[in-house]
Amino acid sequence: MFYLEFQRLSNRIQPEYRTMTQPATTEPASPLRAVRLWTILFMIGLVISGLTAIPISSTFQVAKEVLGTNFSGHGAVPGFVAEWLRHVAQGVAVVNREAPYFYYGTDWLAFGHVAIALVFIGALRDPVRNRWLYTYGMITCALIVPWALMFGSLRGIPPWWRAIDCSFGILGFPPLWYCHHRISKWEKQIQ
Repeated sequence: MFYLEFQRLSNRIQPEYRTMTQPATTEPASPLRAVRLWTILFMIGLVISGLTAIPISSTFQVAKEVLGTNFSGHGAVPGFVAEWLRHVAQGVAVVNREAPYFYYGTDWLAFGHVAIALVFIGALRDPVRNRWLYTYGMITCALIVPWALMFGSLRGIPPWWRAIDCSFGILGFPPLWYCHHRISKWEKQIQ
């Protein structure tokens, strides 16, 4: 009895919210299902890319074991890449020996990625109401390109590595745009 009364009152209080978040009868939840799937994939990508910033020293140890101490991979790795990896490995060795506290910065970088991924839980729960998160995500993806180009240049990062960094923004943008687009389209259908 109480449940029926609660349901009757909630239908009176929040009818506009119900029409925004419930799928139209002609098209069940499939558009929002796809939006949620792409959101989850984006979140997983953020977490994985962030967590790779933590084990820098051990990653180079594994790379040495796999590719050899000169990072050439017995000729499989291009020379300019092997040269860069050797240069970075020397820097990692110096940091390990003299300033391991520098890794605290990459720990926070990883945390930032995880924290941003957690924000998208709001988009999973209610993609329509939290559509702004997709706009925010697209803006940050677009900003990765000038950020990586500018600061990579200041820090002496080779152009090909900066291109890899830029690819995170370039690859992250399309799923966010798709989600934003699908939500906008779905909203117009239900109005």
